[in-house]
Amino acid sequence: MRDTRVMVVDDSAAMRALFSGILENAKGVSVCGVASSAAEAREMIAELKPDVLTLDVEMPVMTGMEFLEEIMEKRPMPVIMLSSIAQAGSGTAKKALELGAVHCFPKPLRTTPEEFDATVAKLGDIVIKAANGELTGGTSGAEEGGPAFEPDGSLVVMACGQPGLETVKTVVSNYPATCPPTVIVVDAERAVVEPVLAELQTEAKCELAEASDCAPLAPGKVYLAFDKSVHVIVEAGEAPRLRFVPRDPVAGIRPSADLLLGSIARAKVPAHAGLLAGTGADGAKGLQILMQTGGKVFLEDPSDGAPRDRIDAVHALGVAAADMPADELTEWILGVSGKSED
Repeated sequence: MRDTRVMVVDDSAAMRALFSGILENAKGVSVCGVASSAAEAREMIAELKPDVLTLDVEMPVMTGMEFLEEIMEKRPMPVIMLSSIAQAGSGTAKKALELGAVHCFPKPLRTTPEEFDATVAKLGDIVIKAANGELTGGTSGAEEGGPAFEPDGSLVVMACGQPGLETVKTVVSNYPATCPPTVIVVDAERAVVEPVLAELQTEAKCELAEASDCAPLAPGKVYLAFDKSVHVIVEAGEAPRLRFVPRDPVAGIRPSADLLLGSIARAKVPAHAGLLAGTGADGAKGLQILMQTGGKVFLEDPSDGAPRDRIDAVHALGVAAADMPADELTEWILGVSGKSED
């Protein structure tokens, strides 16, 4: 019996090499070609006629999702989506399966020899099953990897300007339904934020809403705070709640991330927080205070051209925050906010 022929499509040379190595090491599988873009893959598929395609979710020019839709319309074939953001129950995994992918497999962010061997066996088996028509698109690799995410009771707080909204969409659309309670302070006009909120309410697995006074901070809920008439703080209690405070702007900003983070530290509510791309220094001092009370903190590693004001302000204070690419933030957040397995 001949090997199952698979083509790897990924814009990252490192990921193409990694997955080609994984698949070449899998019994009964051979890599017939690699492509760095949808345009390149389109020509190679017609020429090489692979049995299975592995496809990166995030690619420039034409995304993996867009290319997947094209494949299913013009040349249906088994497609396995590879992504570091296809978390269990995520909007990304759900959309890929709805478009026709037979499986979603999470990219390994760490590759110890043991993890590599396990990935070889698992992905090789998935490719062969896909070629044999044994997968119907009902599951994702992340879902098979273990139990559903279970939050540990800590809050997650993010602050950003308008440039950080794309990262907000990436993180929240890949939150599981049982995500940690999350508050996102956005320094942008209502007309800019409301369409993003509406989009996320449609795509995300968790519940999203605009922040409101006395809103309960519970697992599965995400609040966007962008009303420029009030500040938002956290009030401790048996169940922490958001509270509105009609105070003057802090350093010209309202709602202020510094004020919110400071209220969390004073209330001794366990929380982790980070700053995304945006102008101004709001949130830097609050992040420092939260870290000093035991919270884990992060900074988005911005793309070229994105404002670095908030990030530079944190560095100037000497805060040791984790620098995280946007496509790894969901995994990092869930890692620090979830209960450890016994």
